[in-house]
Amino acid sequence: MTTVNRWLQRYFKRELLPLLADLRLAIALLLVIAVTSITGTVIEQGESLAFYQENYPSDPALFGFLDWRVILVSGLDHVYRTWWYLAILILFGASLTACTFTRQITALRWFSRPWNFYSQPRQFNKLALSGELEQGNLEEISPLLAKRGYKVFTRDRALYAQKGVAGRIGPIVVHASMLIILAGAIYGSMTGFFAQEIVPSGQVFQIRNIFDAGPWAEAQVPKDWAVRVNDFWIDYTPEGVIDQFYSDLSVIDEDGEELTQKTIHVNEPLRYKGVTLYQADWGIAAVKVKLNNSPVLEIPMGQLPTEGKSRIWGTLVPTKPDMSESVSLLATDLQGTLLVYDTNGQLVATVRKGMATEVNGIQLAIVDIIGSTGLQIKADPGIPVVYLGFGLLMVGVLMSYISHSQVWALEADDKFFVGGRTNRAQVAFERELLQIMEAIEPTATAAADATETSAIAP
Repeated sequence: MTTVNRWLQRYFKRELLPLLADLRLAIALLLVIAVTSITGTVIEQGESLAFYQENYPSDPALFGFLDWRVILVSGLDHVYRTWWYLAILILFGASLTACTFTRQITALRWFSRPWNFYSQPRQFNKLALSGELEQGNLEEISPLLAKRGYKVFTRDRALYAQKGVAGRIGPIVVHASMLIILAGAIYGSMTGFFAQEIVPSGQVFQIRNIFDAGPWAEAQVPKDWAVRVNDFWIDYTPEGVIDQFYSDLSVIDEDGEELTQKTIHVNEPLRYKGVTLYQADWGIAAVKVKLNNSPVLEIPMGQLPTEGKSRIWGTLVPTKPDMSESVSLLATDLQGTLLVYDTNGQLVATVRKGMATEVNGIQLAIVDIIGSTGLQIKADPGIPVVYLGFGLLMVGVLMSYISHSQVWALEADDKFFVGGRTNRAQVAFERELLQIMEAIEPTATAAADATETSAIAP
């Protein structure tokens, strides 16, 4: 067993870890994630079987191969919850983690080891900018560096100074933030759900019509509260075009007590205990009518098939008790106008809400038109984690723009050696260090060696 463990450890360190940390693998995985995410955006998610059969037929298949069977078998109807998409995210996270620990985490060694002072003049030859001064000492250069924001350390006759350490930590923060984003996305995919409800005004509903959910989403579905649609209405422009539609919603407990209330509209949802209710659609649920002096009758209305050309709702109203005669009522909006057709399909009247007309020898009065609100309901517990990751990502990106500059100095052989390097803003750093050297010895500029090198900071 010990031999096997050693072999596994060697394989992990020498083969698997370098492979995971390979930048080419990370870029390839990122491209795959981008392509599959675009596919999940283009192909409608969470629709019914009939929808995919109608929009993605086998003959002719899209691009010659993409039909409804391919979409359902491959999981392209719910891309973000498929095992292969989550596996790609996990593999990408493993690649980021390996890269962080093998390449980025070494920057933290500054906080756990003694400062690397230079003790030999030859060490200054590898620096991007170095100079050999005939005069100067640590007592002169220390305040000049401190004045420019450097943190100065001295030992014997050697000096080390640095500023902008955050610039070296920034890439680590960026990697960590991306891992947090991935974790939040995976957590949300496994525990979140999407639902749709069409609810008439005045009714109470619980979330039931869930069309897409993760395997662990059951705990997120609310069971101890429901939603009451207090009212639904539409604002129209003077030209009769829909301007905005609104739903006045109340969240109620099991005893019917109101817990919270909000009037929602498009882009202004109601949020409660991690569940968000968006205004997404509308419809006509029923019409209230009176026949002569009868009680008010509430008759359901259904949407009629129009092949996508327009939206029309209709219902049948009997005008005789034996159902031998009737009229059809049609409506296209909630502005209150209904069209009345006889059994032969002839338009016999137009009537508005609050008014009446005579048909088949009776008085038909329109009391009210009841609208129904279309709500899209979403729960994604991973969103706070994703937001945290994006916040850290922005902080990490800003930190990465900070230049990490290092300066070394050494008194040796009756001379004073000064040198330094930075990971960005090279010209500004050279100008700064030359000014420091010039302040110590006016002829330092001519003696300075500004040769660019690719030396890596310790």
